[in-house]
Amino acid sequence: MMNLQKNCVDNNKAIKADLHVHTVGSGHGFSTVSENAEAALEKGMELIAITDHGPSIPQGAHNWYFWNLSHVPGIYKGLVILRGCEANLIPDSSKYESRWGIDVADIVAQRLDYVTFGFHPTVGFDDKDSDRNTDAAIHAMQSPYVDQFNHPGNLAEFPFDVDAVIAAAVENDVVIELNNSSQNPLGARAATGAAEIDFARKAYSAGAKLAINSDAHHATGIGVIEPALSRAADAGIPIDAYINIDSNRALEHIQGRRERPLLAAALAQTQKEI
Repeated sequence: MMNLQKNCVDNNKAIKADLHVHTVGSGHGFSTVSENAEAALEKGMELIAITDHGPSIPQGAHNWYFWNLSHVPGIYKGLVILRGCEANLIPDSSKYESRWGIDVADIVAQRLDYVTFGFHPTVGFDDKDSDRNTDAAIHAMQSPYVDQFNHPGNLAEFPFDVDAVIAAAVENDVVIELNNSSQNPLGARAATGAAEIDFARKAYSAGAKLAINSDAHHATGIGVIEPALSRAADAGIPIDAYINIDSNRALEHIQGRRERPLLAAALAQTQKEI
């Protein structure tokens, strides 16, 4: 048991950037931004992305919350904090002033540092319509502001055409997430662990960019990517497949896709201070 725990700790240290982290702003998160940042620093992380849930789920954050993330420092004690969101796919996004089928307004998404999305219960996609789900995921990926598709292995609850969605991710340079929380036997997606790994394997084989993230809803979970990392390695996915090995690699990808005014200002200020 002790050896197994040591291996997990060592593997967790292989990833220095966590691109899917929640706070109390999600309504069902249990740590503040500051608590998450301090936990990340203690674990030797270099970067975290604050990705609270969009407003269409119960207790999700309002668009004003995401707009006001400009008050959160982009650099905290040397830790890069991406001010982002986990948007929800919704059938009608017009009331949120989004053209891309998500519940975060375009004017908000374009200024955020990192925009992720995923299928979630109760917001309009619970009928298991594969064609409809496929169209929704691809449409969101065509947004110039969307960066990452979260926990895509939940196919039993939200089925879609895997090959078509992965092809869209490759075409639009959208990151496919491997979500460690989906490996939790006590979690909400307990039955999706194997499908999550298989989806990542197919995405890797197709040439999609991958990120392996904690989906932490408490500060203690930040940077924890076991057992997903080991299970993915067993499936043939090498460690260098992930864009979030460290902050430099993550930032190179992120900054290469589009302008991000909040992130640019934070990094520029850091350079001035140096």
